[in-house]
Amino acid sequence: MKKFFCGMVKFLTVLAALGAVIYAVVAYWDKIMELVCKVRGLASGDECDCAMEDVDFADWEE
Repeated sequence: MKKFFCGMVKFLTVLAALGAVIYAVVAYWDKIMELVCKVRGLASGDECDCAMEDVDFADWEE
């Protein structure tokens, strides 16, 4: 019985860590993409426009 509970605790720990990683990626996606763009610009030597456009969804018509 002890092995079962230890296994469940490990499973829930891994599940919580995976959820935290997914949450962080979704929450900071724009900053991650800016960093990727800057790294690409440094690696290639070109200047790229890393500004993310703000989209106003309220103006979209259905």
